[in-house]
Amino acid sequence: MTLLEARPEAPPIGHHSGPIIQATNVHKTYDASGNAVHALRGVSLDVPAGEMVAIMGPSGCGKTTLLNCLSGLDTVDSGQILIEGTAIATMPDKAKTTYRARRMGFVFQTYNLLPVLSAAENVELPLVVSGVDSGEARDRALRALALVGLADRAGHWPAQLSGGQRQRVTIARALVNDPAIVWADEPTGNLDSQTADEVMSLMERLNRQHGQTFVIVTHDPGIGRRCHRIIRMRDGEIVDEERPL
Repeated sequence: MTLLEARPEAPPIGHHSGPIIQATNVHKTYDASGNAVHALRGVSLDVPAGEMVAIMGPSGCGKTTLLNCLSGLDTVDSGQILIEGTAIATMPDKAKTTYRARRMGFVFQTYNLLPVLSAAENVELPLVVSGVDSGEARDRALRALALVGLADRAGHWPAQLSGGQRQRVTIARALVNDPAIVWADEPTGNLDSQTADEVMSLMERLNRQHGQTFVIVTHDPGIGRRCHRIIRMRDGEIVDEERPL
């Protein structure tokens, strides 16, 4: 029984027994001022449930593009991406939004917190999208904040929080729906080394205790070494991988 046990019932898609993420020969091209930029060139990748994966490589190599395509935030030109056995790209927009709100969590370098909402209200947002009752949503948001050590900051605005505290609120929001997958794009990029270590330790602990799959885009080798697997990219391709643990 998890702390976030009261999430809405997951759709049948969640009962898939194979890799939780499967990408096959994925291509993505952008048009930049009339020039074609090949962001992804035939990427194939399998991620089993419960794995912490770091995606690393130089700037512009396609790391964030891959994360956005895998999570359904961006479309692909060709190839196939399956999440829990289903191509979410084929879902109607409303169903896709609901699925992401129920089964995915997102952590970004820039936090993406709404400044006019308190910490608790920011954490509630995925639950509101999922149609959870307001009272239940608040209770679960407070429990998620307690999970990341911010129970006493629930009523604070983002501007009243430090960078590390804001990132913890972001992590609480990512976890409040008890997601299958947490996508993190440079989650420690704006933090000092001590705070970055604390945030990474928190994600490691949550991975162990709750079994969520973490896909982390990072440029920091120290973060990569703390994951189960490092996927290295260059020029839109996966060129290497290692298992530091």
